[in-house]
Amino acid sequence: MEKSAEVLASDPASDPDESSTTGRPHAAPADGTERILADILAGVVHTDRVSVDSHFFTEMGADSLVMAHFCARVRKHQDLPSVSMKDIYRYPTIRSLAASMADAVPAAAQAPAPASALADVPVPEAIEAAAARGTPRYVLCGVLQALFFLGYSYLAALVVMSGAEWISAGTSPFDMYLRSVAFGAAALAGLCVLPIAGKWLLVGRWKPQEIRIWSLAYFRFWCVRTLIRANPMVLFVGSPLYVLYLRALGARIGRGVAVFSKHVPVCTDLLTIGDGTVIRKDSYFSCYRGHSGAIQTGPVTLGKEVLIGEVTVLDIGTAMGDGAQLGHASSLHTGQSVPAGERWHGSPAQPGAADYRVVAPVESGRSRRVTYCLTQLLILVGVSVPLAVGGVAILLAAVPRLAPLLEPGPVALTTWAFYADALAVSFVLFCGTVLIGLLLVVTVPRLLHPLVKPDTVHPLYGFRYGVHRSIGFLTNRKFFRVLFGDSSAVVHYLRAIGYDLSPVEQTGSNFGTEVKHENPFLSKVGSGTMVADGLSIMNADYSSTSFRVTRTAIGPHNFLGNHIAYPPQGRTGENCLLATKVMVPIEGPVRENVGLLGSPSFEIPRTVDRDSKFDHLKDGDAFRRLLSDKNKHNTGTAVLHLMLQWLLLFLVALTASCAADFYPTYGVAALALANVVVMVVTVTYIVLGERIVTRFRGLRPLYCSIYDLDFWRHERYWKVTAATEYLNVLNGTPYKNVVWRLLGVRIGRRVFDDGLFLPERSLAAIGDDCTLNAGTVIQSHSQEDGAFKSDHSALGAGCTLGVGALVHYGVTVGDGAVIAPDSFVMKGEELPAHARWGGNPAREMPENPKTPDSGGARATALISGV
Repeated sequence: MEKSAEVLASDPASDPDESSTTGRPHAAPADGTERILADILAGVVHTDRVSVDSHFFTEMGADSLVMAHFCARVRKHQDLPSVSMKDIYRYPTIRSLAASMADAVPAAAQAPAPASALADVPVPEAIEAAAARGTPRYVLCGVLQALFFLGYSYLAALVVMSGAEWISAGTSPFDMYLRSVAFGAAALAGLCVLPIAGKWLLVGRWKPQEIRIWSLAYFRFWCVRTLIRANPMVLFVGSPLYVLYLRALGARIGRGVAVFSKHVPVCTDLLTIGDGTVIRKDSYFSCYRGHSGAIQTGPVTLGKEVLIGEVTVLDIGTAMGDGAQLGHASSLHTGQSVPAGERWHGSPAQPGAADYRVVAPVESGRSRRVTYCLTQLLILVGVSVPLAVGGVAILLAAVPRLAPLLEPGPVALTTWAFYADALAVSFVLFCGTVLIGLLLVVTVPRLLHPLVKPDTVHPLYGFRYGVHRSIGFLTNRKFFRVLFGDSSAVVHYLRAIGYDLSPVEQTGSNFGTEVKHENPFLSKVGSGTMVADGLSIMNADYSSTSFRVTRTAIGPHNFLGNHIAYPPQGRTGENCLLATKVMVPIEGPVRENVGLLGSPSFEIPRTVDRDSKFDHLKDGDAFRRLLSDKNKHNTGTAVLHLMLQWLLLFLVALTASCAADFYPTYGVAALALANVVVMVVTVTYIVLGERIVTRFRGLRPLYCSIYDLDFWRHERYWKVTAATEYLNVLNGTPYKNVVWRLLGVRIGRRVFDDGLFLPERSLAAIGDDCTLNAGTVIQSHSQEDGAFKSDHSALGAGCTLGVGALVHYGVTVGDGAVIAPDSFVMKGEELPAHARWGGNPAREMPENPKTPDSGGARATALISGV
């Protein structure tokens, strides 16, 4: 077995900070700046001296983590300008870096930021004062949210049971079918009207404002947001029905607009979208954000014929003129406006030359849209609802042992036979559902695929468009991605659903658990390529009236980090490293044998000495033996995952059975209470699963090979704890913080969490009164080729993470710091107190004043547990 993390940490030969010998004569510093930089770097890499003309990465053997520590120390030096990781890659020697500083203004001489730039960043005293006033509101808000959840559960149970009783009273199968259709239509109409009515009654018309989090005004905001996003109309994303829903909520949307993002805007009165605009999937344009303890609402204005790329963030107070384009993996920060006809990309966006509009429009009349919408509604109320109702009836008739489980009676609940039957039936149902689902995923899309011709422009909202959406829906099932991901089985699963992976170089970790696409039959991944997680393969391009599917190919021997959207026009070839959140270039020469980082992307070294320490495990007898051991361990992990999923189904079914037993006595209240019990059971299941897989201990930092037992256990941790997505229903409530604390997160008081993703809970620390927006990630790990690393990350008190921001491992964020939307804070960075950082990779924003102290004392204390 490969060295464990503890052995690596104590082995001088494997010390990641050890400087390599360049083999060239030592170049001494020529001036004061070079001398200061050389002394700082020598202290970081723990050597007596460094040569000022040695390359940081290729000659000195440093990596981005080491250089992040170097940047942090430079920022603390008052005689030097601030240095970012982008500067390090652009000027990779002490001499070139010092030369770049010649014309820069020293930090101590910078003019202070204008008061307006700092008005919304509270000082520590203000944070503590707000906390003292905010705790009662925090508790009251939580109580009101619990009552809202109970009331909504009661209303839903009342409607469902009334409908079920009315349908079951039918005199014939055909009569029951007609009643099912009528009930389905009425329920859909009610569910659609409820959030619209709730929005107009509770809020009226949204306007730019600040709402203090946990206040009564915030409670109204949260109620509206919850109702809007729980609406079944969200299922109609990519359809004109979805656009009609947004209009009913107050959005000003023109004709022919196509929206493919499931991130539903909330403050819709502040949203303006011109005719013919296209918004691609995974884009955020919510018209609100959390910032320093407040909800800020503001306008998002898009002109006519605008194109918004995939995985983008539009902050409040942003605008785009007619015909403008925003590229993939890009963002607009508050105050940014793209002029008419211009193409911008990057985070924050800047002018670019790439054209993202690659599909010509076609003639498409209103009749096509109306027909498509009516067809969707007819399928839902005429097929889906009756099938669900009829399926339950057929199941009860075909499996007589199910009937007593739904109506067990008080005596049955006290007998062991009842629970044995429940276990057996839930096991059969679970296994049957998994097998049938897998069969459907593998066969049906393969039959549909020939109906949509690649590289051919098809009109939107027609038969082929429906087939295209069905293929994507069926083949992007999260259950199977989680089951097969992070193991050798994932390549066989992806091949089965249509991926071109030939020939495969099996590593046992070729793909993670989060890989999605628009058409798997047009997705090719080259031999020897590894994908960490969060890859989105873009196989389709859209205009407001047409679409085209295209083959997307990722080159061989690449490594793709986390959260990457890869377009069909991607200009990368063989042996590339695509870093986390990178914007894949679609113009210029094909990049090969390099790394790419940032948005817009720039070149970095493909690899460093530290990550090549495990290359000897990539082939030979040792590799085959370790791969076999890994496969056995991953198989056990998959079996454990299935057993726990079955257990959750059993517990939920048991709760439903008990609710059915008490229904005759307590009526709808029993069903509403059962909904609450299901939530408690699910949270308990998640917490116990996490604690069991970690053996009731917190995770510890790792630096090891992917063929190390410690990494296999970490993969097991990811798979077993993947159910944390169920916690999204708690977003924006105090209960989310309680659950995070139960899962091992060292989290402070009154934290506002609007959708944080935490892959490693016990490696994260979050201070009091932090504001965490939707789509934020604190990722305490990184995998690069065959090496895996993880470490603590900590946010101090009063920090704000903007929408879509990602904080990497080993990061310390000082009190009151603000990280802009869609930013990527690289590993090892240290953000000063009250700093304002943004960008990909993140750096200090221009308006941020220089502070002598790093402000990270509280965050460091959270890491160490002091």
